[in-house]
Amino acid sequence: MKLTHNRAIFLMMAVALMWSTAGVVTRQLESARSFEITFWRSAFTALSLLVILPFFQGRQVFRQIRQGTPTFWISGVCWSVMFTAFMVALTLTSVANVLVTMSIGPLLTALVARVFIGHRIPKRTWIAIVVAGAGIVYMYGAQVADASLAGTLVALCVPLAGAVNWTVTQHSHAQGHDVDLVPAVLVGAVISAALTLPLAFPFQATAHDLVLLAFLGLGQLAIPCVLSVICARILKAPEMSLLALLEVIFGILLAWVGAHEVPSESVLIGGAVVIGALVVNELIGWQSRASV
Repeated sequence: MKLTHNRAIFLMMAVALMWSTAGVVTRQLESARSFEITFWRSAFTALSLLVILPFFQGRQVFRQIRQGTPTFWISGVCWSVMFTAFMVALTLTSVANVLVTMSIGPLLTALVARVFIGHRIPKRTWIAIVVAGAGIVYMYGAQVADASLAGTLVALCVPLAGAVNWTVTQHSHAQGHDVDLVPAVLVGAVISAALTLPLAFPFQATAHDLVLLAFLGLGQLAIPCVLSVICARILKAPEMSLLALLEVIFGILLAWVGAHEVPSESVLIGGAVVIGALVVNELIGWQSRASV
């Protein structure tokens, strides 16, 4: 079935919903904690992709990994940092803190691309960076005396690694060397599982926990990752960025309803500032490109 633009939008909304389930599912775990959660999620993601990737791309996907360029492996390392930091952050602070901190990814990417590969940043994006930065600073300032600050700082590793990932792959594309990000996700999952395995002992996860962690690996990460790549072939970058922001809204609501995790006032105010800056920036950019 051919994926139309409207279907791609609805599919990307479903992807954002699947991504957003990590927080509420993590809060339902009985015994698994910290690095054990990260290990099982990464391990189940790797196992899922070992089945999914050959189905979509054939066995040549394994040849791609064996013949991976330095850029491909850098991307894999970035994915591993994102996987690990995200789950560890969820064990240290609220779901809302993690998701709002991650939402500044597009703006961090713009900054990293400007510094390392000289990409020009429009004035509107500079303004959005300043405004979103103020929102994050407000969140941090309200947590200085709070243990959740550590979790927010760990969560900051996710958009930083993502910024490096997208900048490196974009630079490689400009040089005529495309990087297939989906096999790189598999590499990242394997690296994350390998690094967190020694820290996961002694295993404490119950059968109930393993079922939930298997869902996170398959339904919260592996499947939506593949679907997002398919959507990216149809949707423009601003559309992808705006629809991906639904993960923040869905994630906070799910944690609120499903885990009774009420977001603090500082997160709601700071988050509204960050999301508002991102939405306005993307909408203005979208309209300016449409008018050309």
